[in-house]
Amino acid sequence: MLRIVFATVAALAIAAPAYAAEGGPELPKLKWSFNGAFGTFDRGEVQRGFQVYKEVCAACHSMHYVSYRNLADIGFTEAEVKAIAAANEVTAGPNDDGEMFQRPALPSDRFKSPYANSKAAAAANNGKAPPDLSLMAKARNGGADYIHALLTGYEKAPADVQVPEGGNYNKYFPGHIIAMPQPIASEGQVSYEDGTKPTVDQMSRDVSAFLMWAAEPKLEARHAMGLKVIIFLVIMSFLFYGVKRRVWADLH
Repeated sequence: MLRIVFATVAALAIAAPAYAAEGGPELPKLKWSFNGAFGTFDRGEVQRGFQVYKEVCAACHSMHYVSYRNLADIGFTEAEVKAIAAANEVTAGPNDDGEMFQRPALPSDRFKSPYANSKAAAAANNGKAPPDLSLMAKARNGGADYIHALLTGYEKAPADVQVPEGGNYNKYFPGHIIAMPQPIASEGQVSYEDGTKPTVDQMSRDVSAFLMWAAEPKLEARHAMGLKVIIFLVIMSFLFYGVKRRVWADLH
């Protein structure tokens, strides 16, 4: 029984499922702090990823399922969360006159959308609204690996591939033709306050980690619970083994 328990623990710890973008080449497998049975989010990485989202992705993509107060979970202080929220104006109301009005966002508000509604988003993007990113890391096979590969997979199309007007070639996108221009295209596009060099690869890694956290904010709690369950099972295995030896000792 103990062998089964330890074998299960080992399998969970080293498991690394392989994913590939649908219709594309196999995704590069990156090392993420949150992978594995006991993985946790790197707070610095996720905070940098939020900065990339805010300064690059938020111009087109919403995150309807994330509130500003959730940023406290990745290490931002209460004052920082309030300041981040207040930097955005949201529609509220109605007031006493029955009219809607604009006010600074509060920590309890969801991330501000770049567009008033889906129709406006589609009208500003050639008829197709950019997808919400709240759950993107769980909605695509490969999760953070897929997002990183997509962001770094833009390249010149092969000679035999016709790219329509308004399209872009991406080797990891299903079908390879994607409407979104390369969002992270040059080094230094974002200036990191912690001194990390903002290469295209680094910025892509950071925002991929941030989107993984947004899609699975309870991951660390699940991993912690799993560890407690495994410890409980190991202890119970020893207890059961001891009871079994005591009960059957007189029969040997």
